[in-house]
Amino acid sequence: MDLITVDLETYYDKDFSLRKMTTESYIRDPRFEVIGIGIKVNNGGTEWASGTHEELKEYLHSFDWANSILLCHNTMFDGAILSWLFDVHPRLLGDTLCMARALHGVEVGGSLAALAERYNIGKKGTEVLDALGKRRTDFTVEELSSYGDYCINDVELTYRLFNIMGRGFPKQELRIIDCTLRMFVDPILELDLGLLEHHLESTKQLKEDLIASSGATKKELMSNPKFAELLEGLGVTPPMKKSLTTGKQTYAFAKSDEQFKALADHPDHRVQTLVTSRLGTKSTLEESRTERFIGIAKRGLMPVPIRYYAAHTGRWGGDDKINIQNLPSRGTNGKKLKNSMLAPEGYTMVDCDSSQIEARVLAWVAGQDDLVSAFLNGEDVYIKMASKIYDIPEEDVTKEQRFVGKTTILGCGYGMGAVRFVEQLATFGHVMPLEEGRRVVNIYRDANWKINKLWRDLQQMIVKMSRGETMSLGPNGIIKSVETATGMGILLPSGLIMRYDGLDFEQGEHGPEFRYKTRRGYTRIYGGKLCENVCQAIARCIIGEQMLAIAKKYKIALTVHDSVVCCVPTDDLVRGQAFIESCMRVTPDWAEGLPITCESDSGKSYGEAAG
Repeated sequence: MDLITVDLETYYDKDFSLRKMTTESYIRDPRFEVIGIGIKVNNGGTEWASGTHEELKEYLHSFDWANSILLCHNTMFDGAILSWLFDVHPRLLGDTLCMARALHGVEVGGSLAALAERYNIGKKGTEVLDALGKRRTDFTVEELSSYGDYCINDVELTYRLFNIMGRGFPKQELRIIDCTLRMFVDPILELDLGLLEHHLESTKQLKEDLIASSGATKKELMSNPKFAELLEGLGVTPPMKKSLTTGKQTYAFAKSDEQFKALADHPDHRVQTLVTSRLGTKSTLEESRTERFIGIAKRGLMPVPIRYYAAHTGRWGGDDKINIQNLPSRGTNGKKLKNSMLAPEGYTMVDCDSSQIEARVLAWVAGQDDLVSAFLNGEDVYIKMASKIYDIPEEDVTKEQRFVGKTTILGCGYGMGAVRFVEQLATFGHVMPLEEGRRVVNIYRDANWKINKLWRDLQQMIVKMSRGETMSLGPNGIIKSVETATGMGILLPSGLIMRYDGLDFEQGEHGPEFRYKTRRGYTRIYGGKLCENVCQAIARCIIGEQMLAIAKKYKIALTVHDSVVCCVPTDDLVRGQAFIESCMRVTPDWAEGLPITCESDSGKSYGEAAG
């Protein structure tokens, strides 16, 4: 296959730019214009082409894209333009921005300028600044030539970056980059405009009704006790903080309080409404999201923006101001956005979720064989945990007790203490006294003592890493610390490294507290947290392999957390759903003994398929 490196220069002005618009809305806007294109085939010279849309389309179709890899820096942008506007569909999509996040961590400066400086391969020009507000026909011959040289330089920098970063970059991860980008570049999902418009009106009315029914005026909403009472009435424990003036606990209701701001993203619209009213914002998150969906629906198919390697652990994340990763799921009204996402005519959506994958990985890595066996035998581990907590036979466990068992299994595996455990239960409306929380946490730790030991072993690994020493833990040494050019890291099954740059410690009240460097400062790390990082990273490696296996046969529409969503021909649904499940039950060779399973559902909409 040919490697075709591409960079596109497009029109922008003070009000029309990617700084103020999403990628999707910018490209599909009537004001959009491609001024010119830089193209390099393999290691040949880079060409600059400028002309009308028709001329550029004819030029682009002179290349053999069906047998080529498209390489860009931010292919979500350039690749979408080529696909949506020029009908160009390469065999594979490559992206140096994605590669940089995987190699250097999500905190790395990902701009082309920053990476060129990092690798000392040249310098990005500034001619783009002179193009502000200029259409192609506004450039003089000299200006357009200079702009072409700027674009050619960007292409050359991207090509050099790929040759450097590509050395040893896992081929499987290159395919995962391609699969992730295609969710946006080659969209398949439709949106139900009528449903969205009705949902927007309902959401606005709900906000007005809630404020009216609360009996609270704007002034009362600003009262801490009254606001706390309203939150509690919706099953939400008001966030607290230590007052800097009194040293006592007080409500964390300030605009700068992260816990409070997070409530604006709460799954319950009513909570969103109260918080946004308190903050003085004009619309809830649900309103703004719905408005954005409506805009997309009016412009065409729905590109799904999923960010490759968005998290420290390699997990995917939301992008382009549409966080598909946390669309609300509670209640009929809460699922409207998911229900608006439709498979194309003749297709059905299949949502396959890897069941309890992190809990399974944790038990396997720790060697907690009884828990591994329970997973392997298909036993209900939540009921088994509840049986221990309440000291009753498994057959007598109630639905509410099973919920506590589930929260314990999924929440306490990374060293969560009683206070945080009780708070987590409270967010779901289950009130538990702190003493009872301590008892439950202790029961979990006693029953899963090997998991407890894993936290201590990983704490020791952190100590050794801070000294520049390596260590391995788990089945076949699955957790391996390694030295990197900028510090230490954990070598993942994917071949990538989870980085802990600048790992050191400072003396705390109870001993050394370890931390590692990020662009935003230091992040604390300890045995339980490293355990969480490792399990999430391993789970992500597994999901990535499974997704590639599915993609060989069916179009991947999106991925959310531990699930993969596909579009399957309706007349092949039974066989297709069985194939997808079979792919997501495969245990990688490197994870022998890890029991993996899944569950799936299907429907015309994502809401129906997601259950």
